Amino acid sequence: MAATYCRDSASRLPRFFPFDLQRMKCTIQGCPGRYEKKTVAHTVRMRGKVVVIDHVPAEVCSICGDVLLTPETVRRIEKLLRKPPRPAKAAPLYEFA
Repeated sequence: MAATYCRDSASRLPRFFPFDLQRMKCTIQGCPGRYEKKTVAHTVRMRGKVVVIDHVPAEVCSICGDVLLTPETVRRIEKLLRKPPRPAKAAPLYEFA
């Protein structure tokens, strides 16, 4: 069975990859790791504010930490951001000066 994933990256637009779900090899050149199902904290900047969404299901490389999100997960995040609920918690934000 194949699935499509997109990279979780703040620095570039998501790219989509068709891969086998069974312990697929990392897509980062030279990395020998394999992806594992985990949950991550996804961070995005929206309307000048930093938004953190916790417990996002993802495939994470066991070596380099590269993160892949399924299109379904990306759609759920986009839906959540269109009408964001009240935040569950607040977190400090530090500026790198």
